[in-house]
Amino acid sequence: MRINHRVIKEALLIRRVEETFLELFSQGKLNGTVHTCIGQEFSALAFAGQLRKSDFIFSNHRCHGHYLSFTGDTYGLMAELMGKKTGASGGVGSSQHLCHDNFYTNGIQGGIAPVSAGFALANKLRKDKSVGIVFIGDGTLGEGVLYETMNIISKWELPLLIVCENNYYAQSTPQSVNLAGNILARAEAFGIMAKSSDTWNVDELMESAEESINYVRNECKPLFHLVNTYRLKAHSKGDDDRGKEEIDSYLERDFLHRFAKEDPATYNKYLEKTNDTITLLLQQIENDKELTLEEYFHPQPETTDTSWKEVLPINKRQVELINEFFKQKMVADDKTVFIGEDILSPYGGAFKVAKNLSELFPERVLSTPISEAAITGISNGLALAGFKPYAEIMFGDFMTLVMDQLINHASKFHHMYNGKVNCPLVIRTPMGGGRGYGPTHSQTLDKFLVGIDNVTTVALNSLIDPSIIYESVHAEKNPVVIIENKLDYGRKIGNAMVRNYSILRNEAKYPIIKITPQLSKPTITIVTYGGMADMVVRAINSIFIETEEAAEVIILTRIHPIDYAEIIRSVEVTGTLVVIEEGSKTNGIGSEIIASVLEQTGRPMIVKRIGALPVPIPAARSLENVVLPSPELIIKEILNLRAE
Repeated sequence: MRINHRVIKEALLIRRVEETFLELFSQGKLNGTVHTCIGQEFSALAFAGQLRKSDFIFSNHRCHGHYLSFTGDTYGLMAELMGKKTGASGGVGSSQHLCHDNFYTNGIQGGIAPVSAGFALANKLRKDKSVGIVFIGDGTLGEGVLYETMNIISKWELPLLIVCENNYYAQSTPQSVNLAGNILARAEAFGIMAKSSDTWNVDELMESAEESINYVRNECKPLFHLVNTYRLKAHSKGDDDRGKEEIDSYLERDFLHRFAKEDPATYNKYLEKTNDTITLLLQQIENDKELTLEEYFHPQPETTDTSWKEVLPINKRQVELINEFFKQKMVADDKTVFIGEDILSPYGGAFKVAKNLSELFPERVLSTPISEAAITGISNGLALAGFKPYAEIMFGDFMTLVMDQLINHASKFHHMYNGKVNCPLVIRTPMGGGRGYGPTHSQTLDKFLVGIDNVTTVALNSLIDPSIIYESVHAEKNPVVIIENKLDYGRKIGNAMVRNYSILRNEAKYPIIKITPQLSKPTITIVTYGGMADMVVRAINSIFIETEEAAEVIILTRIHPIDYAEIIRSVEVTGTLVVIEEGSKTNGIGSEIIASVLEQTGRPMIVKRIGALPVPIPAARSLENVVLPSPELIIKEILNLRAE
């Protein structure tokens, strides 16, 4: 095959568009940054340019060539970088965050690898012959999540092509400084076929890329294709420390440079036409508007439900009810996927939530390696592709390994792509102490999860049927984190009844439970949630006997965002607010609740935060009992309220 002139013209368009971006940036007409692929254009054309429109691409910060090759949307790309609402992502994402017709980019190195794997998994579950490409750079080879992903896509035989564009630099650092071993051997170690090409032999690159795409499509297996190349411009804008001699040596090998020298008449004809096209587009884009705040950010107000009903006991343990929910939902909704570690039968997960699920739904219950970042990323990809993934993270302590996928991917997709996509990911995980598991398996890390914008955080408790909460979660279009307390798994729902108190719940999307004294006016408002709810309910009578305080207890199921209406109503009666959380109280949820209530009421009140001591949770029973909140601690702190 000899390269045809259509490909040459497309490569020249990519180059001139990016050179225009650099010119606009130097003129102060672009906001942010620009990462160009000048010198690498034929890699984009060989792979992105030879896909079907039903296929998909995930790309990185150096994505303009991939975008133009796959979508042909020159106007949308240029308008995006110029901050216009007509841009691919409405001007929100700019250079690194593009979304259009099965094309997605993110500037976080490595993180797109598992997301693309999840998208490929969705195609395989649908028995769709579409394939996907994820473009990475040689710098990405330092990211651990890439290897988690390669292990899984090989094991599960997912139709994903990894294209590694090796330009010999990780930003400014030469490859010789920070990359050990052989690049192809890394993929081969996972049993993935690996190939190599370069952008200087364009005929071979085009043929080899087509072969790789066909292999992935026909064999339904992954492939790793290394493309040796070189960027002729700086990593970003103008920050380039490379020597001129080195750059010039690669310029002489560049196909477009050689073509301009060998056939200047044809090259200049193509160049003139390309420049005319870009000039015309610039003139049109200049008059386009930018998004207004109202167009970009439009939160939906939630009406507080004021109807209440009695909380009745259910003669089933919480874990049984969660398991029943999944059995029913996976029958009712064939887009529901359960994914996590050690969830296959007969084990069924560390806390048996997945009991028997893999026998009933073998294709949609996916047991993974110990790869929390990849589990979450694959779930993100499934969610973007229209599935409803439930990712089980075995212990809440391991949520630290999930955070990049949650914060830099799941929580941002909807807004940074200007509402083009939703990401209905659900992460569920057990938290809490009391079982002697020690410092790394007993933490309650909820305070790190309630500050993530656009992520709903829910905490189950032992008073309400978890299927009620899960039904609301299933309807969500954006990410949700569900915290399940380990001790509550074994408790029967609604079993902690107390004399002389009414226990009611409202009919809100995420119900609030209210426990109110029947024989007297409440004197103190206690707000709690999750695993602390059972302890507080069982301690109510002791609190009254020891402190003479009649507590009204507000139990939240959704801890981000919080509906404050009922808390404020109660505090306006009692003038006293105590928040009890299982994690350490410093900079915690209690602080947020108290600050928000004070802001919204503007009235003085007595406040107190109660939580765990700020030390790792010990395994020794006697120590664990005093580090975590207890009825004795709650009574002591409430007694001190009036003394203070």
